[in-house]
Amino acid sequence: MALLGCVGAGAGEVAAAASPAAAPPASTPGPRPALPAGVVRGPSLEGITEYRLANGMRVLLFPDPSSATFLANITYLVGSRHENYGERGMAHLLEHLLFRRSAAHPSITRALAERGASANGTTWHDRTNYFATFAPTDDNLRWVIAMEADRMVNAAITREELDPEMSVVRNEFERGEDNPTRVLIQRVASAAYLWHNYGNETIGARSDIENVPIERLQAFYRRWYRPDNAVFLLAGRFDESLALDLVARHFGAIERPSQPLERTYTVEPVQDGERQVTVRRIGESPTVVAAYHVPAGSHPDSAAIDLLTEVLRAPPSGRLHRALVDGGRAVSVFGFDQQLREPGLVFFGARAAAGRPIEAVRDTLLETLEGLAREPITDAEVQRARTVLLRQLEQSLATPVALGRTMSEWIANGDWRLFFLHRNRLRSLGAADVNRVARGYLKRANRTVGLFIPDPAPDRTEIPSAPDLESLLAGLAPDPELAAGESFDPTPENIEQRTLRRHLPAGLHLAMLPRATRGRLVHAQLNLRFGDERSLVGRQAEASLLAALLQRGTRRLDRQRLRDEFDRMGTQFSVSGSATGVSVSLRAVREHLAESLALVVDMLRDPALPARDLEELRAEALAGIDRQRQDPASLGALAYRRHTERYPRGDPRHIPSLDEQAADLRAVTLAGMRDFHRRFYGASSGQLSLVGDFDPEAIAALAARLLGEWRSEMPWSRVSDLYQRVEPRRIVIETPDRANAWLRTGMNLELSSDDADYPALLIAGQMLGGGFLSSRLAERVRHREGLSYSVWARFDGGSPGRSGSFMASAIFAPENAARLEGAVREELERALADGFTEAEVAAAKAGYLQSVQVARGNDARLTAALAGNADLGRTYRWQGALDARIAALTAADVNAALRRHLDLKQLSTVLAGDFAAAAARPESLRTAPAPR
Repeated sequence: MALLGCVGAGAGEVAAAASPAAAPPASTPGPRPALPAGVVRGPSLEGITEYRLANGMRVLLFPDPSSATFLANITYLVGSRHENYGERGMAHLLEHLLFRRSAAHPSITRALAERGASANGTTWHDRTNYFATFAPTDDNLRWVIAMEADRMVNAAITREELDPEMSVVRNEFERGEDNPTRVLIQRVASAAYLWHNYGNETIGARSDIENVPIERLQAFYRRWYRPDNAVFLLAGRFDESLALDLVARHFGAIERPSQPLERTYTVEPVQDGERQVTVRRIGESPTVVAAYHVPAGSHPDSAAIDLLTEVLRAPPSGRLHRALVDGGRAVSVFGFDQQLREPGLVFFGARAAAGRPIEAVRDTLLETLEGLAREPITDAEVQRARTVLLRQLEQSLATPVALGRTMSEWIANGDWRLFFLHRNRLRSLGAADVNRVARGYLKRANRTVGLFIPDPAPDRTEIPSAPDLESLLAGLAPDPELAAGESFDPTPENIEQRTLRRHLPAGLHLAMLPRATRGRLVHAQLNLRFGDERSLVGRQAEASLLAALLQRGTRRLDRQRLRDEFDRMGTQFSVSGSATGVSVSLRAVREHLAESLALVVDMLRDPALPARDLEELRAEALAGIDRQRQDPASLGALAYRRHTERYPRGDPRHIPSLDEQAADLRAVTLAGMRDFHRRFYGASSGQLSLVGDFDPEAIAALAARLLGEWRSEMPWSRVSDLYQRVEPRRIVIETPDRANAWLRTGMNLELSSDDADYPALLIAGQMLGGGFLSSRLAERVRHREGLSYSVWARFDGGSPGRSGSFMASAIFAPENAARLEGAVREELERALADGFTEAEVAAAKAGYLQSVQVARGNDARLTAALAGNADLGRTYRWQGALDARIAALTAADVNAALRRHLDLKQLSTVLAGDFAAAAARPESLRTAPAPR
């Protein structure tokens, strides 16, 4: 899947106190809007209603007044499946061009950035979609509908736009070529199909990307970008009547072409024997992938294959995990099934440790997959998999923005209602169904992994065609509607007014923002802080592995029972840790919140810390280090950090080399981890924040009972990053056989997020390299010269302390190193010499302030921000004051701050790539050995 990029979030977030009684009541669905002329109402299911225009275009409305944003998502039913000879990658190339300009919009990316939108586009086998999340204003709704209608038929598909964007897409292609596992999966898919276009990677063929005639691209655009081949979806908070009027006015005015839509008709023949493909490259751990042909996503067997895939892949009880990881043959396994308009593939794979033979892993993988008849899947395994898959579907239903994106896939399968049909099928299937599809599709003659071997009696598998959707969907009944949420305005003032704060007896800060949410969802984050600069010396690896091992079970519940409990409650959680603390993020529903929090605290306070799981984690971490040793981005980022963040070995802030990381991991002992947990873990210092549907008094009492008296033996004292002035240096790292290269340039700044210049530098960074592909660097490096798929720049301020920085970064083809570096340097020099205009500053301020509003409308981000503010002793008044300072900035303010802090003579630069093999290697590149 090809992605363009995402808008960054704003500065830190937080909140204060108000009575929950002041919360507005939960919203209730209103009457259906009156229909404009030419609009016909179609099927409606579980809050989603379809409308059809006279020109054949379909529109889906999923209103949610409780959402703080709205999503606009248009899906075109064209992807790599529709490409002809010489057109491989055309659908994806058009996705890029549609972000450049159209008749009424001279710069679509700049306009998106000015509105603070979080936008993207993706291309897959059966569809292309464009989506953006906006602050819920009528102006944004008017703009996005007019813009999407304009670029449906008036996008600038010209040679002037194609040439630089073709280079960007080629750069994206090269980035994908640097991932051996991804390349292996591509090659397996290509070998699995003889004729069907599903065997072609969506990114396309390099020769087609570089040589496509502009006339063919224009014809492809006119052929597929039309109203009767598009589905437009709005989800979140918006005015339904206004939306329908705008859709009718803008999209309804587009005529349906007289030429009927083309249909594809190639059918892949039955596979008549196993196939094998081998990829040989420098790179990561040995990997094996096996793929099997399976039916279309709309076929009844698709749900059973979904369950089968989960049963086989999911750790720790998944069949493949037990056979390969527990058995010590592999460090990790994976599996995923494609749900496409026409018959697709299901993939399974495993990675071995570096240097280990892959043949034994391949044999065990295939024996496990194709030997299920000897050890059939049980009802308990199916129930466990069903719980996980239904939880994922139900959670997307609770979030209209997430559901809107998910719907693109089911629209591409033939009808958005297939989402609900697939869910209902998952509920009804049993072990007999799963074993039947395993026997029917996981067969030697249907797999792609081995060499061709003549077989006198091949066992061929007939793949059923996609069923008739009209009869399939007739009588599909909806589930009861989820609880509606309230309309919540995510301004700093409102967040601060609604936030309640407490202090627990042991010392933990508690911040709560209760509000009614769709599906009664709650987000929570628990941060524990411990130790000081002296007591944490040499304990980085112990602390990091300990945080990962916490999830492997408690003394009361083993790993599988712990996971089953979270799955039963539909609770998602993640744990991360460093030498100075551990954090748990949680997403639960109201009725299971107390139980989920109790389970998290049990995991933190009384972990099992099993020895076998420690060795499994250690092996996985060591394999991850080995994968970094030839990756340009990993090596370059590590080299930059080791140059700009200099702390002695053992210091908790020390940036270890890859060899140091490996040595530290090998030295960790179970006894040392248990000692660390006993001495450091506790709730004496830290934060617990919650946002969503809960009773604050009950949760405060629960938190006091669970954490109130749990104190750390080792007191906490903040280990802050220090400002360090380092000598500028140029570092060049050779990474042989890598098509993509990586650059970072920057300097340390003595800058705090509380400094007077900080707001001006934030906006300077936005104009230099932020926003949605509309910065100075993006305009020059990506749009005009086509040198990079991804380029950015930003200023950061210390929080707390004065350890700030400026950084700019890009990926590129190694032969373009000199051009890219020169372009970045020239744009920085131009900004310093000429400054930014008032118009640029005004647009950047508007885009930035809308983007932070969008970020604050995300409950997960808001929860993390509440915890972050508590850690820094701030409230949301700090964010409100920062917004006001940004709004008051002038171009003179920004230019003066930029010139005070950015000194190009102090920039350090790191480049990593295969420069030795580049056709024209600049003489100025001085190579240095890769960091070990």
